[in-house]
Amino acid sequence: MAGTPIPGISDGAVFRSLFTAYPDSLLLVDTEGVIRLANPAAVELLGYSAEELVGLPVDALVPDAIRPRHAAYRKAYADQPRSRPMGTQMDLVAKRRDGSEVLVEIALSPLQDHGLPYVVAAIRSVSDYPRVKQALQRARYAECLAQFGRIAVDARESQRLVELVPAMAAEALQVDAAKILLLEPSGLEFRVAGGVGLLPDETIGDRIPNEIQSPSGVVVAEGKPVVVSDFTQERRFNIPSRDLLAGLACELSVPLADRGRIIGVLAVRSLAARPFGDDEIQFLESLSSMLATVLQRTSSEEALNHAQRLETVGQLTGGVAHDFNNLLTVISGNLQVLEDTPAYAADPFIQQLVGAASRATRRGAELTSKLLAFSRRQVLEPTVVDTAALLHSLTDMLRRTLDQRIVITLDAEEVFCLADPVQLESALLNVAINARDAMPQGGTLAFSCRAVPVLPTELDLKGDQRAEHGYVAIALADTGIGMSELIKERAFEPFFTTKESGRGTGLGLSTVYGFARQSQGTIHLESEPGVGTMVTLYLPRVEIDAGIEEFTDAAAPQRIPAGLRVLIVEDDAEVRAVMEKFLAAMGCQVIPCGQAETALDLLASEPDVGLLLTDILLGAGMRGTALAAVAHAQRPDLPILLMSGYSSGLLDQPQPWVLLRKPCTRAELEQAMIKVLGAAQ
Repeated sequence: MAGTPIPGISDGAVFRSLFTAYPDSLLLVDTEGVIRLANPAAVELLGYSAEELVGLPVDALVPDAIRPRHAAYRKAYADQPRSRPMGTQMDLVAKRRDGSEVLVEIALSPLQDHGLPYVVAAIRSVSDYPRVKQALQRARYAECLAQFGRIAVDARESQRLVELVPAMAAEALQVDAAKILLLEPSGLEFRVAGGVGLLPDETIGDRIPNEIQSPSGVVVAEGKPVVVSDFTQERRFNIPSRDLLAGLACELSVPLADRGRIIGVLAVRSLAARPFGDDEIQFLESLSSMLATVLQRTSSEEALNHAQRLETVGQLTGGVAHDFNNLLTVISGNLQVLEDTPAYAADPFIQQLVGAASRATRRGAELTSKLLAFSRRQVLEPTVVDTAALLHSLTDMLRRTLDQRIVITLDAEEVFCLADPVQLESALLNVAINARDAMPQGGTLAFSCRAVPVLPTELDLKGDQRAEHGYVAIALADTGIGMSELIKERAFEPFFTTKESGRGTGLGLSTVYGFARQSQGTIHLESEPGVGTMVTLYLPRVEIDAGIEEFTDAAAPQRIPAGLRVLIVEDDAEVRAVMEKFLAAMGCQVIPCGQAETALDLLASEPDVGLLLTDILLGAGMRGTALAAVAHAQRPDLPILLMSGYSSGLLDQPQPWVLLRKPCTRAELEQAMIKVLGAAQ
């Protein structure tokens, strides 16, 4: 050991102390790949005892799938040992004693130059990095919300969701307990409706007084989240002695609210002190909002006849979509901003994590889009659709959600049709669900699309209704029970259904028929009992070159003018912050605002505002549509761009303004701005 000796301490003692105290996992490995020494950090990371690690081949710490490759690498390294610092290889995985795997960085330090036949391997779990932990947490929250949304769509009973949500919340937030308190009609008591990690004297169905001095009482009274960071130091509320005796340390409670009405509280609690930040609060608020809407839907369905069930689903998706899309806008927007940082460009592992989080947010956005499409609550917005790409996305989703006994196939030509892509997905989803119900024991659901020059004779449209470039035929064929001739004749009638009571509204195929005809196309049904059913949609085909010429505004600028002053009106501060960053990156001068009334004052005092960008839902007060109408009356030449996570019911009448759906990418925002700026020229 080089350097000046330390008085009174031997080199061996220094080495042993450093080896033991070093924060990274250290393994001393001989030339045969056998571990000869391990420090306490390695014991903790890998899950073995120190005695088990000593004498263990290092290959045992490598996942089975890559063990042969690792053995070859280790042999090559033994022939030419060299120092390798951490960070040079990012995609490394260590296998722990229990079989679980952990992403790691590894540094190698050969000791042959010092006359010792060993290599020191320093191992560090990359999840220890704060920024990695935050990215993983956000991805976990987004995936949890998407998972709940998928379950909620098909849930038949609300009680199952009430039992599921506390477990999902506790797992996502990594806390010890969670419970749902539903407010009784009197408003004087809560009922414990569901929970995990309940105290010994707490049971499902218990009644708890609604006291204003308690965290839950304040949540109901004020309609906002409450964080109790330390039960032992809390002075605002009366903390029950049983909570203190149970060792509970902290709590986060959020309201269960549906359309402004508080119906209960969702609370999570931990035995260990831990901070609940904005990410945790937003996640729990979004989860509670989704649950509250589902609970309200179930309550409403008890009072509605079966012909109104799709309307109820539409009400559900409206509340879910707005909160969910705002959450996704914040997550996805900040991930896009992170992609522009030097740290992202220089760190492949961070790129991997951001990519995983981005994919999770896209799955969440796709889920919300499908909920809105299924509710039939969007105005048709025909555009050029890559039919094959849409079918690939839809079939991938159905493979994850339909009965696993149903085999889904796809045979798609590269063709483009003119249709509203959201409503087209909704129509195909309706047909696919009917096919699933027709195959209770499993079967095959085959998707296909192809170009056809004309319609079949029996479906031919007359005169100028015929599509100029022919049609795209999109077919779904199942191997289900099929239909008799009598049922086929009535299949497109509204409210006609062969399903048992409570299982169908009879509106599925009738809405598909209406969509096809509204899109200047039609639909054909073939079916035979015991053989199966084929539903084929015929939609106007678009020649891609002609489509681009027809649907692209030639007057639109190719980029945002430098220094464009943009007034952005958004009541959600974090969404507004994301949009400000997007606009700043485009070279715009941003004037942020949270209310429509304030925005009108700013328009009056800032005559050089070049674009008004406003959300539709702006909390209490004037909506974005009303703001746009007043602004247009005062300044007819002002370009206006609306944005929303949920458009149905917000645009009561057709509007002259472009609507940007949230969550959006920076590129989508830029293209929408270019479109409205071009239209204003």
